[in-house]
Amino acid sequence: MWNICISLQSSLEPLSRYIADPTLAEMGKNLKEAMKMLEDSQRRTEEENGKKLVSGDIPGPLQGSGQDMVSILQLVQNLMHGDEDEEPQSTRIQNIGEQGHIALLGHSLGAYISTLDKEKLRKLTTRILSDTTLWLCRIFRYENGCAYFHEEEREGLAKICRLAIHSRYEDFVVDGFNVLYNKKPVIYLSAAARPGLGQYLCNQLGLPFPCLCRVPCNTMFGSQHQMDVAFLEKLIKDDIERGKLPLLLVANAGTAAVGHTDKIGRLKELCEQYGIWLHVEGVNLATLALGYVSSSVLAATKCDSMTLTPGPWLGLPAVPAVTLYKHDDPALTLVAGLTSNKPADKLRALPLWLSLQYLGLDGIVERIKHACQLSQRLQESLKKVNHIKILVEDELSSPVVVFRFFQELPGSDPVLKAIPVPSMAPSAVGRERHSCDALNRWLGEQLKQLVPTSGLTVMDLEVEGVCIRFSPLMTAAVLGTRGEDVDQLVACIQSQLPILTCTLQLREEFKQEVTAAAGLLHVDDPNWPGIGVVRYEHANDDKSSLKLDPEGEKIHAGLLKKLNELESDLTFKMGPEYKSMKSCIYVGMASDDVDISELVETIAVTAREIEENSRLLENMTEVVRKGIQEAQVQLQKANEERLLEEGVLRQIPVVGSVLNWFSPVQASQKGRTFNLTAGSLESTEHTYVYKVQGTGVTPPQTPSGTRTKQRLPGQKPFKRSLRGSDALSETSSVSHVEDLEKMEHLSSGPEQDALETTSPEPPPGAPSPQEAEPLEAPQSRVQHPEDDRPQVEDAESLR
Repeated sequence: MWNICISLQSSLEPLSRYIADPTLAEMGKNLKEAMKMLEDSQRRTEEENGKKLVSGDIPGPLQGSGQDMVSILQLVQNLMHGDEDEEPQSTRIQNIGEQGHIALLGHSLGAYISTLDKEKLRKLTTRILSDTTLWLCRIFRYENGCAYFHEEEREGLAKICRLAIHSRYEDFVVDGFNVLYNKKPVIYLSAAARPGLGQYLCNQLGLPFPCLCRVPCNTMFGSQHQMDVAFLEKLIKDDIERGKLPLLLVANAGTAAVGHTDKIGRLKELCEQYGIWLHVEGVNLATLALGYVSSSVLAATKCDSMTLTPGPWLGLPAVPAVTLYKHDDPALTLVAGLTSNKPADKLRALPLWLSLQYLGLDGIVERIKHACQLSQRLQESLKKVNHIKILVEDELSSPVVVFRFFQELPGSDPVLKAIPVPSMAPSAVGRERHSCDALNRWLGEQLKQLVPTSGLTVMDLEVEGVCIRFSPLMTAAVLGTRGEDVDQLVACIQSQLPILTCTLQLREEFKQEVTAAAGLLHVDDPNWPGIGVVRYEHANDDKSSLKLDPEGEKIHAGLLKKLNELESDLTFKMGPEYKSMKSCIYVGMASDDVDISELVETIAVTAREIEENSRLLENMTEVVRKGIQEAQVQLQKANEERLLEEGVLRQIPVVGSVLNWFSPVQASQKGRTFNLTAGSLESTEHTYVYKVQGTGVTPPQTPSGTRTKQRLPGQKPFKRSLRGSDALSETSSVSHVEDLEKMEHLSSGPEQDALETTSPEPPPGAPSPQEAEPLEAPQSRVQHPEDDRPQVEDAESLR
């Protein structure tokens, strides 16, 4: 089409010059304009098709000429905070102060500095790196050290391991892993080290897992979270005898779990004896900036390297971690990746360089000191609270507080109760340990919601079980934790203790009551912190099956609805059974003394009623279906009898009409009605004749097995009354019943007297009312209560 238009247009242009006829000239002009319009239309169509093909592969935000800054920032805000329709999530809000804005400014400023010319960029980045390294070494008492800035906290330790390998294996650069194969390196980690640290090092270094050696903690003397130095020395000697090379030891100045510090001074002596690189990490290294430092933490200044995390300590967002180390060979540090000639790598220190200058030494010390004071304040307050065990009592200088709830069993040792032994798990103490773990998990979640600025974390320790950790050095500067928040935290713990103790005491009683109740099964769920878990066993329940039971789920759903309608202080929840898919009812925490027998009885009776009602509905459906079938059979039989009575001639259309004219048939309407109460099929002849709907049999009331308990005004269900108020409640209930009986007697007295005076006495010799024959009222005199028509004397007048 495009070629045809061009050819026609080119052929019409020379012809228009020589055509003298105005008509032909006008036609040529019009044809030229038409060709031009077709040409433009074709061009626009092709351009649009081309745009559609191109835009179909491009995402929506990139189409067109771009978006304005307001739209882009609005999109970022929606992604950060979520849509308005979504439910708000209870997340910790970071307190970004001016020092935080300075750190964020460092990232933008670093991007701008990277555009400078190479010479200015090299001088500026070298100055920033040297200043930051010097300041950190002076603040944390690490003399003559070098610094490596990294985003991942574990990355610095991986680089240190590379440096140790290059230092101990001189031919590693030439021979590679053949040198390691002949003499395998060994990296020693504490059993209390961060989870996944050893696996990360092996993945980064390309070493097999046998190169890791897990050093156990103390079992007899000292803290159970400190490395056993004597056992470590034994492991080192055994590895040397097997032809291995002890390479590096990772010690903790504040373990990741409970904040304990290893005996770093003794470990340093052991490492110097066997030529092992000593690396120290932990939250307690922040206390090196304070005026008073414990001797165990101060010994870390003599180690070969340490990793610091000033970002969370000082409340600085997006600030890199720092690994300080001592080494004299710059070539090996360059090969290990600890130093770099790239300006972009040196600019990592820019946010920290700006933030340290903004805070100053006083600001840095003040933030670390404030965090330590918060931990000491909480530790001193928790010592006065019953049923709270502190796991770090022997280390007053530790800025980490770990505690848990416990309750002593009658006749049990409180030491064993507070720190259960794994071998005692099958005993009562072991079962109580699982119960306390669930309660401590619930307590931790409640405290995090009540005091979000506390920064609590719930963790599961191997020996102690579930504990709650308060580490203000990692959270206080970020969340803005104050001393008032610690006081509020202690008050919340004290307010939750009665709930925990009451729930723990009622568990055994609940289990006994459920076991004794018919149709109920107690389910042991160690992860549920409430009173207990119960399941109703219906008639068709397959006890051996672990699959989902639709009938049982329906019954438990109705039971949950009924229990929640009682508006008691207890919380009920439905969920799958522990280790199976069957539905159960979970009874929550008890805030006061609960009448367990009434609770269990209510659950059993309500579930039984729901099951009976469901079965009654099913039976009624079957009865109705059978009644309809029987009614159809009877109606068909009645039609056949009507045909026999009327004869065959009346069924012929014309003849039947004439015959019915001369001799009409008095036919009665017959039907069937189904009595749902009696479950029987009845005739509708009585209804059509007397125009009265039969009342049938009044159904008996369904007996309710729920025990009605006399409650005081305002008393909620399942509350156990006090002993002193029992007699008062019984006396008041009896007097109330007597008052009701008197009022009823006074209201019914005059009517009863009138009836007695108007009723004539039977003549002598007449039969007594008990001996008289019952009189049947004629059906024609029966009238519906709602029918205002006059009574009919007989059925014939009605016809």
